Amino acid sequence: MFISQELRKKNIAEYLLYMWQIEDIIRAYDCSLARIRREYIERFNYTDEQKEEMTDWYGNLVRMMNSEGCREHGHLQINKSVIQQLSELSAELLSSSKFPFYNSEYYKVLPFIVELRKRGADNNENEIETCFNALYGVMMLRLQKKTVSPDTEHAIKEITTFIGMLSDYYLKDKKGELKFED
Repeated sequence: MFISQELRKKNIAEYLLYMWQIEDIIRAYDCSLARIRREYIERFNYTDEQKEEMTDWYGNLVRMMNSEGCREHGHLQINKSVIQQLSELSAELLSSSKFPFYNSEYYKVLPFIVELRKRGADNNENEIETCFNALYGVMMLRLQKKTVSPDTEHAIKEITTFIGMLSDYYLKDKKGELKFED
């Protein structure tokens, strides 16, 4: 089973960050399925069948990126939809009196969101996307072995807690376990 399928079932936040990374991997290979197959998929110890499955999966993503106009930047509609679902769920959680801990965590993270927007984050994106962009940005810095300031570390720790709570509520909601009213 693909990592993406497993993550989508267990942790929607990790799934989304993983999918953003996959989008960047595809871009790194110039959206060329032949290059992805030859230079990326072949590096792994997959069976021939697994390599074919991976090639098909990447091929579908490449086609979507081409047709959706996100070869160079932006996100696939399937990933935008996840952000939208999370944003809508967050709004529901915040408007309900049944989730005081989520509400509290949101207000702990809100100053960081405001600060990120002051520093150039897209003011047109929703707050949840701003959080994910911060998480992804720091993840990329760490992969590049670049230093992250203590203030940024603190902000990311709070954002991680907030998005983790939202991710947990998302899974409960998908299972029908989340009740907004009595």
